[in-house]
Amino acid sequence: MIDLNFLVFLGSARDSSPPKPARLGQRVARACLSYVSSTNAAATLIDPLDYDFGKIFKPHFSFPAGKSPAPMQELAAAIEGADGYVMVSPEYNHSMSPALAHLLNHFGSSLFSYKPSVIVTYSAGQWGGVRAAVGMRAFLSELGCLPVSAMVHIPRAQEVFDEDGGYLDATDAQAWAAYTGRAFDQLLWWASAAKIQRAVAAAETMPAAFKKDPSQRNAP
Repeated sequence: MIDLNFLVFLGSARDSSPPKPARLGQRVARACLSYVSSTNAAATLIDPLDYDFGKIFKPHFSFPAGKSPAPMQELAAAIEGADGYVMVSPEYNHSMSPALAHLLNHFGSSLFSYKPSVIVTYSAGQWGGVRAAVGMRAFLSELGCLPVSAMVHIPRAQEVFDEDGGYLDATDAQAWAAYTGRAFDQLLWWASAAKIQRAVAAAETMPAAFKKDPSQRNAP
């Protein structure tokens, strides 16, 4: 199997209760990390609490080359070096997490493009964040990391995962693995195909990075 490297973006900046349990999304993100690792691919958690880009919004691409804050440069390099992305989000007002959108909006499509993503949503209630996923499809497509067709929605996530992302009820593990496996299998397939194609495609055939106007977007 081709070597693959994924970033798991946690779409929550909460660090206290309510809701209970605190940082429910962290459980989901850790479960995603565990699943990716079980396929022998590499996975790294990207937690919004680990990044402070300042109070005034200024995206990475608006800085002169090499002049953005060090944490922003490091994350930009990680995004560019990844082969695909797992986007974990709760639902806010029928939309994706503001924390996730804010973090992603710091970076242009030139870092994400020609790589797949998978949408994973969750909730403490019955809907599993499914309505957030609708908007996430358009958002991620515009960013360039096209989401695979299958998605993962986890209602009452506090009853599914423990703090480490393990299953609270071992009897549910097989059913959940089958459900999540379809989406992650698609992610692995497309990530492998895209990595091979990026390696063989001539650089001059790739559209230039978006710098001045929308016609320069290099999102597929």
